[in-house]
Amino acid sequence: MYLLDTNILSELVRKSPSSRLLTTLSEQPAASLWTSVVCVVELRRGAALRSDRELFWKRIEREILSRVTVLAFDVSDAILTGDLYASQERAGTLIGLPDLMIASTAMENGLAVVTANTRHFRRIPGLRVENWLER
Repeated sequence: MYLLDTNILSELVRKSPSSRLLTTLSEQPAASLWTSVVCVVELRRGAALRSDRELFWKRIEREILSRVTVLAFDVSDAILTGDLYASQERAGTLIGLPDLMIASTAMENGLAVVTANTRHFRRIPGLRVENWLER
């Protein structure tokens, strides 16, 4: 089971999405594909910055959000995020709050994070990370 990061979801609405990603996604049962509400925030921000924002957002809803389960960010996710944040801050390896929130959501739900940004996510102990753009 997988939590798709924003950069993976964004790849799907490119003019020429990665064929590797499309193939790998087609091999997964729909019930195994999740994302975080934090990724929805990032997608919405990206869409809102475009001149065709409403049209593009409708496309994101139709082609992406309708095909994955969106996980809310809850108290257990928040507690884990706070712990990870403090640990990374002490170590001087902070990756940023949104990525920590995404990672916590994945860990709390037993999901691997699928991302193109493995450099950041691999800094989190115990988090399973995959990059379906490099397969």
